[in-house]
Amino acid sequence: MQLDLNLLTALDALLEEGSVAGAAARLHVTAPAMSRSLGRIRKATGDQILVRTGRHMTPTTHALAIRTEVHALVQQAHQLLSPQTELDLATLERVFTVRWHDALTTTCGTALVAAVHRQAPGVRLRLTAEPGDDTPELRRGTVDLASSAGPPTQPDVHHRLIGRDRLVIAVRPDHPLTEQPVTTERFAAADHLTVSRRGRLHDPIDDALTALGHERRVIASAPTTTTALQLARDTDLVVTLPDAATRPIRHQLGLTTLPLPLELPEVPLHLLWHQRHDNDPAHTWLRETATRTLQALFTPPPTA
Repeated sequence: MQLDLNLLTALDALLEEGSVAGAAARLHVTAPAMSRSLGRIRKATGDQILVRTGRHMTPTTHALAIRTEVHALVQQAHQLLSPQTELDLATLERVFTVRWHDALTTTCGTALVAAVHRQAPGVRLRLTAEPGDDTPELRRGTVDLASSAGPPTQPDVHHRLIGRDRLVIAVRPDHPLTEQPVTTERFAAADHLTVSRRGRLHDPIDDALTALGHERRVIASAPTTTTALQLARDTDLVVTLPDAATRPIRHQLGLTTLPLPLELPEVPLHLLWHQRHDNDPAHTWLRETATRTLQALFTPPPTA
């Protein structure tokens, strides 16, 4: 037997109104049409549902037993098929996975967790490490938000440009490079450190130096930005990193920042998510919260 789910709405109206005329008026249909629906409901359930007692209709014992369940089913159906426009953060319960570059997690992770918990106590965050290669985690749904230095290549992954960062040199206080203006020659002659999850000892800085006829010596690579900055603090190694994204960590470690003597493009910061979340109110709220948190990085620091 093929089930017409429209009969649930008619049954709910009949049980709530207790009459064919009342149910018809409630659903904006004619009384004969509602009477036909009642006939189909009786056939489907094998029960009279409403029986005449004098001038009124009285629900049967079976109708009384299913009335609450029928009403709940109809309400759930309306919620499922209605546009998601309202979001109650106070009662929202959800787990979101955020995959950011380690520098962003270190710098902004605390602010993001605090903002999310303050607005939506029932929401939990997974802050995961950024993988060493391009993975389809956003498309698979195992990651809800990601960061990237470039826009996505897949058309179903959407993005938002948060800001653009410039590269700077980070060294320990009293490093030899701090004694005189940093020239290309002095920069190339220093011992360097790269940041690479894969342990790469070569990055775009080498390409820029090669184009100018220089070559640098990379002594070591570090898997995370924090590790690299700690090594720079405790040695004479030089590390080149985005300015805004690493500024709070550098200040905590007491490092000195020097201008990079190379003409390199700024480093963009993108927020990425899958298009399935475009109309999800909870995910939209998370995106906006994350955007404000990350954009705070690009606010100029107060002058003394």
